Amino acid sequence: MQLINQLSQSQFKQVHAFLSERSYWSKGITAERLQAAIDNSLCFALVQKNQLIAFARVVTDYATFANLLDVFVLEPFRGMGHGKQLLDAVVTHPKLQGLRRFTLVTHDAHTLYRQFGFDDVQSPEYLMERHPPAAYKATS
Repeated sequence: MQLINQLSQSQFKQVHAFLSERSYWSKGITAERLQAAIDNSLCFALVQKNQLIAFARVVTDYATFANLLDVFVLEPFRGMGHGKQLLDAVVTHPKLQGLRRFTLVTHDAHTLYRQFGFDDVQSPEYLMERHPPAAYKATS
């Protein structure tokens, strides 16, 4: 098992298929938009014999802030500790140390992320977002 930061074309296709078809947060994302996101992120992929097992990406300025996104373990590999291995690599990455804030949004994995130091937002009333629900739908 190895952790890589650069995806092969076949691994990119697997990431795109998962995010665009099976994730609840990126359904419908185009390959072009995902490639732009990956190009502008610090990415983590857990692979075995070139087979993608898990993926995550971080958007960061490397000095004060990071946001963890698109974390998943492919279905056949779940329940084997791969998610924990991936998250450990993310939170211990040398370029992500000493940040003032490291955020993420999750619908259902709070227990997992708490094991890596993430917690509920202390002042949610300060947070705002701009979240157009149809962002990935084609426009004419």
